[in-house]
Amino acid sequence: MSTKRRVLVVGIVLADVANLADSIAQSLASSREWTVEQQWVAIGKIPYRDASLQVVESLSLSEPKFVILNRVLGSTNLCDYAYVIITDDDIELPPFFLDQYLAWVGKYDFALAQPARTHDSYIDHPFVEQLDGITSRQTRYVEIGPLFSIRADALPILTPFDVTTPMGWGYDFTWPLAMDAANLKMGIVDAVPVSHKLRKPVANYVHSDAEEQLKKYLAGHPHLKREEAFYIVQSFAY
Repeated sequence: MSTKRRVLVVGIVLADVANLADSIAQSLASSREWTVEQQWVAIGKIPYRDASLQVVESLSLSEPKFVILNRVLGSTNLCDYAYVIITDDDIELPPFFLDQYLAWVGKYDFALAQPARTHDSYIDHPFVEQLDGITSRQTRYVEIGPLFSIRADALPILTPFDVTTPMGWGYDFTWPLAMDAANLKMGIVDAVPVSHKLRKPVANYVHSDAEEQLKKYLAGHPHLKREEAFYIVQSFAY
């Protein structure tokens, strides 16, 4: 694993709707333990002008999330970073999030990880809701959003993202097998949950299209069933 204390944050902000991109960027930039570089892509008819955001690309028309991420990551020298963090623009981060989150990720050797979600968040899969009384859990499931981290040694395994399913639906059921094959751990950090309640999920793209892409993707890739994926390998208490 890289010993460089550098983190790349790649975020997507929907400029025409309510978002929390500014506060997310400011929180991540406030790290005392890591050198943080941020690359944001703004989507919308309204130009995004906030100086706190490093916008590397502006799109007037929407593109699928992971198509955009492939383009940004493909134009970046990822060897310079210990971690890449992918984030949406509609979450609230707890104080001192990045340093605490990566401390737990490092302690438990998670090459792929996500923070849990707060109890009052929108949650598609109850498995990712914060479990009180533990710091972290090694799992067979890490969700594709709203924020997840990939350690340097997992990047060649998980990227570039397969755009058979360009919104990412289904990755989280194939990732566990790829991580297992590489003998790398994945997990959820419960000690620093994020709040995801600004916008309802799936509000800004067509659900039926993503569902069809999911079926096509999973049909062509080995993957876990839900009951296999939503599994805690080991939990860690305070």
